[in-house]
Amino acid sequence: MRLKNGQIIKVSKDKNGVQKREPLTTEWHDWIDYWSVDFDYDSKKEIIRLQAEDGTVEEKWTGNYIFENEWQSFRTKQDRTLEFTSVPRVYEKPGKYRIMVKVVDILGVDTSQLLEVEVR
Repeated sequence: MRLKNGQIIKVSKDKNGVQKREPLTTEWHDWIDYWSVDFDYDSKKEIIRLQAEDGTVEEKWTGNYIFENEWQSFRTKQDRTLEFTSVPRVYEKPGKYRIMVKVVDILGVDTSQLLEVEVR
């Protein structure tokens, strides 16, 4: 495989040694293998348990949150299609929410983006 001008090209040879080039990506969405959404990222704090010197165990918030995969779309070898619109989310209470969107590309690179929304 080769990366040329932002596109991935599969390079192969047949039994006669003739080289064949096949583009694997032609559109931006060809790079996406998986994406998912956590509609209320701040809803689940990451809590760890620490043992003190006296043997007691205390729970402590790390300052981070746990990503909960509430909706996802992904490609398989049998089905290469990908949904580009998530299901709608109904929030029970008005207020500010942070939505985390996680994307994994065809190279296995995991990227996350936080979006802030206000529900009225």
